[in-house]
Amino acid sequence: MSRERAIAVIDSGVGGLTVAKEVMRQLPEERIVYVGDNARCPYGSKSPEEIRTYSFQMIDYVMRTPLKALVIACNTATAVVLEEAIGDLPLPVIGVIEPGARAAVQVTKNGRIGVIGTETTIRTKAYERALLRIQPDLYVAGMACPAFVPLVESHMANTEEARRVVKETLAPFLHEDLDTLILGCTHYPLLAPIISEVMGDRVRLINSAEETARELSLQIATDAERKQIERPEHLFVTSGDANKFRTIAEEWLDCKVNVQHNSLEKTVQP
Repeated sequence: MSRERAIAVIDSGVGGLTVAKEVMRQLPEERIVYVGDNARCPYGSKSPEEIRTYSFQMIDYVMRTPLKALVIACNTATAVVLEEAIGDLPLPVIGVIEPGARAAVQVTKNGRIGVIGTETTIRTKAYERALLRIQPDLYVAGMACPAFVPLVESHMANTEEARRVVKETLAPFLHEDLDTLILGCTHYPLLAPIISEVMGDRVRLINSAEETARELSLQIATDAERKQIERPEHLFVTSGDANKFRTIAEEWLDCKVNVQHNSLEKTVQP
């Protein structure tokens, strides 16, 4: 029965919790199996070959559970493996780049959009291509922010050090006359208050999680009956420190979570 199948969310670490949170809000009846590869995070500075290997190790792990859909919540992994995963897997596979691009185009007023992400995400120009496919006359400025993910993974998103790093990193964007900024890494929404403070009120931040969850809801048959029967028991798996992951997850999701450790390295790469 479809009610027994879960939605898998995979990410390089805790960043995908921003997507999981939105899926839990929009689809409260659905069970989530979340995998964060914290031990090998960040992905953004790794080679495409490494990113592919690690991503398919996570995919192999979650495919052991009956699934109705897979969300690749990591922008870097989306840029590298989404098309291959869509072609290989017998279920809906959703990335975060296309939904984020659509949301940005809908809100920009002056057609000047910034994208911040990992080195790989920016280097592949995945967001730029997605944006220009929708609206070819946009101005798109990209910037890699490699220091941001370690701040989030170290549970330092709400510190003065984070404020200093974000301010220094984003300084060049203050002269770009942007009115929209895509948070092109799912870790970045955890830094959103500081990013917004630095960029100013007139710059709209785009977190692709909401649009991704909306697209997910269109592609699956939801289990509305479960809502009246029982609350789904989500599972969170990390290749890193389970206690550290639990601390960040419970703070972000505002609920108790079941966290297990798995190295992921023993899974078989397709």
